[in-house]
Amino acid sequence: MGSTTSAGTGLAISAADPATQDAAGYVALTWTEIGQVEQIGGIGAVYNKVEFQPLKGPKQKHKGSVDYGSLTPSLAHDDEDAGQTLLRTASGSNDLPSFRVTYPDGAIRYFQGRVFGYPENVGNADSILMANPTIEIDTVVVKVPAP
Repeated sequence: MGSTTSAGTGLAISAADPATQDAAGYVALTWTEIGQVEQIGGIGAVYNKVEFQPLKGPKQKHKGSVDYGSLTPSLAHDDEDAGQTLLRTASGSNDLPSFRVTYPDGAIRYFQGRVFGYPENVGNADSILMANPTIEIDTVVVKVPAP
Protein backbone atom coordinates (compact mmCIF):
# COMPACT_ATOMS: atom_id res chain seq x y z
CA MET A 1 0.00 0.00 0.00
CA GLY A 2 1.21 3.49 -0.76
CA SER A 3 0.73 6.57 1.34
CA THR A 4 -2.73 7.60 2.47
CA THR A 5 -4.45 10.38 4.37
CA SER A 6 -5.62 10.08 7.96
CA ALA A 7 -9.22 10.80 6.96
CA GLY A 8 -11.47 8.06 8.31
CA THR A 9 -9.17 7.01 11.17
CA GLY A 10 -11.09 6.08 14.32
CA LEU A 11 -10.20 6.06 18.02
CA ALA A 12 -12.06 3.79 20.44
CA ILE A 13 -11.78 3.00 24.16
CA SER A 14 -12.65 0.05 26.39
CA ALA A 15 -12.61 0.11 30.18
CA ALA A 16 -11.71 -3.60 30.20
CA ASP A 17 -8.31 -5.30 30.15
CA PRO A 18 -7.61 -7.79 27.37
CA ALA A 19 -7.25 -11.41 28.52
CA THR A 20 -4.00 -11.54 26.51
CA GLN A 21 -1.77 -8.80 25.10
CA ASP A 22 -2.35 -9.81 21.48
CA ALA A 23 -4.91 -9.18 18.75
CA ALA A 24 -7.22 -11.97 19.99
CA GLY A 25 -7.27 -10.51 23.51
CA TYR A 26 -8.14 -7.04 22.26
CA VAL A 27 -10.71 -8.17 19.67
CA ALA A 28 -12.77 -9.77 22.46
CA LEU A 29 -13.29 -6.43 24.24
CA THR A 30 -16.35 -4.21 23.92
CA TRP A 31 -15.33 -0.94 22.25
CA THR A 32 -16.85 2.54 22.42
CA GLU A 33 -15.90 4.93 19.62
CA ILE A 34 -14.61 8.34 20.75
CA GLY A 35 -16.41 10.95 18.68
CA GLN A 36 -15.41 14.33 17.30
CA VAL A 37 -11.70 13.44 16.93
CA GLU A 38 -9.78 15.99 14.88
CA GLN A 39 -6.35 14.39 15.25
CA ILE A 40 -4.79 11.58 17.29
CA GLY A 41 -1.01 11.98 17.34
CA GLY A 42 1.98 9.69 17.00
CA ILE A 43 1.85 6.00 17.94
CA GLY A 44 4.99 3.97 18.55
CA ALA A 45 7.89 3.22 20.82
CA VAL A 46 10.98 5.36 21.24
CA TYR A 47 14.10 4.18 23.04
CA ASN A 48 16.17 6.42 25.27
CA LYS A 49 19.72 6.85 24.04
CA VAL A 50 22.53 5.72 26.34
CA GLU A 51 25.93 7.11 25.47
CA PHE A 52 29.47 6.55 26.65
CA GLN A 53 32.49 8.45 25.37
CA PRO A 54 35.76 6.69 26.20
CA LEU A 55 38.90 8.81 26.13
CA LYS A 56 40.18 6.54 23.38
CA GLY A 57 37.82 5.42 20.67
CA PRO A 58 34.48 6.37 19.22
CA LYS A 59 31.41 7.26 21.20
CA GLN A 60 29.32 4.21 22.06
CA LYS A 61 25.54 4.45 21.67
CA HIS A 62 23.02 1.94 22.95
CA LYS A 63 19.29 1.62 23.29
CA GLY A 64 18.12 2.27 26.83
CA SER A 65 14.67 2.03 28.33
CA VAL A 66 11.66 2.12 26.05
CA ASP A 67 8.90 4.72 26.09
CA TYR A 68 5.82 3.43 24.27
CA GLY A 69 4.76 6.99 23.51
CA SER A 70 1.83 9.22 24.24
CA LEU A 71 -1.17 10.48 22.34
CA THR A 72 -2.59 13.96 22.59
CA PRO A 73 -5.80 13.72 20.60
CA SER A 74 -7.69 16.87 19.76
CA LEU A 75 -11.45 16.53 20.26
CA ALA A 76 -14.44 18.81 19.80
CA HIS A 77 -15.70 18.50 23.40
CA ASP A 78 -19.07 16.71 23.62
CA ASP A 79 -20.63 15.92 27.03
CA GLU A 80 -23.03 13.45 25.38
CA ASP A 81 -20.40 11.40 23.54
CA ALA A 82 -20.04 8.01 25.29
CA GLY A 83 -16.39 7.58 24.23
CA GLN A 84 -15.44 11.01 25.53
CA THR A 85 -17.27 10.23 28.78
CA LEU A 86 -15.15 7.08 29.25
CA LEU A 87 -12.03 9.12 28.48
CA ARG A 88 -12.97 11.79 31.06
CA THR A 89 -13.72 9.10 33.64
CA ALA A 90 -10.34 7.46 33.00
CA SER A 91 -8.60 10.82 33.49
CA GLY A 92 -9.83 10.87 37.09
CA SER A 93 -8.46 7.44 37.96
CA ASN A 94 -5.28 5.41 37.78
CA ASP A 95 -6.99 2.78 35.61
CA LEU A 96 -5.37 1.47 32.43
CA PRO A 97 -8.08 1.43 29.74
CA SER A 98 -7.58 -0.23 26.37
CA PHE A 99 -7.46 1.74 23.13
CA ARG A 100 -7.98 0.88 19.47
CA VAL A 101 -6.90 3.04 16.53
CA THR A 102 -8.36 1.95 13.20
CA TYR A 103 -6.70 3.29 10.06
CA PRO A 104 -8.65 4.03 6.86
CA ASP A 105 -7.33 0.85 5.20
CA GLY A 106 -8.52 -1.33 8.11
CA ALA A 107 -5.16 -1.71 9.87
CA ILE A 108 -5.51 -1.57 13.65
CA ARG A 109 -3.29 -0.56 16.57
CA TYR A 110 -4.21 -1.83 20.06
CA PHE A 111 -2.66 -0.75 23.37
CA GLN A 112 -3.40 0.21 26.96
CA GLY A 113 -2.64 3.61 28.41
CA ARG A 114 -3.33 5.95 31.30
CA VAL A 115 -5.23 9.16 30.72
CA PHE A 116 -3.23 11.90 32.41
CA GLY A 117 -5.71 14.69 31.89
CA TYR A 118 -8.67 15.98 29.94
CA PRO A 119 -8.19 19.75 29.70
CA GLU A 120 -10.89 21.69 27.92
CA ASN A 121 -9.72 24.54 25.70
CA VAL A 122 -11.93 27.58 25.36
CA GLY A 123 -10.95 29.73 22.39
CA ASN A 124 -12.57 32.81 20.97
CA ALA A 125 -16.15 33.34 19.84
CA ASP A 126 -15.43 31.76 16.45
CA SER A 127 -13.86 28.55 17.72
CA ILE A 128 -15.09 25.16 18.90
CA LEU A 129 -14.78 24.17 22.56
CA MET A 130 -12.01 21.57 22.37
CA ALA A 131 -10.50 18.94 24.68
CA ASN A 132 -6.91 17.72 24.55
CA PRO A 133 -6.46 14.64 26.74
CA THR A 134 -3.05 13.07 27.22
CA ILE A 135 -2.88 9.28 26.92
CA GLU A 136 0.43 7.75 27.99
CA ILE A 137 0.84 4.36 26.30
CA ASP A 138 1.93 1.72 28.85
CA THR A 139 2.02 -1.47 26.78
CA VAL A 140 3.51 -2.71 23.56
CA VAL A 141 1.44 -1.50 20.60
CA VAL A 142 -0.14 -4.55 18.94
CA LYS A 143 -0.19 -3.97 15.19
CA VAL A 144 -2.80 -5.73 13.07
CA PRO A 145 -2.25 -5.31 9.31
CA ALA A 146 -5.00 -4.24 6.93
CA PRO A 147 -7.13 -7.15 5.69
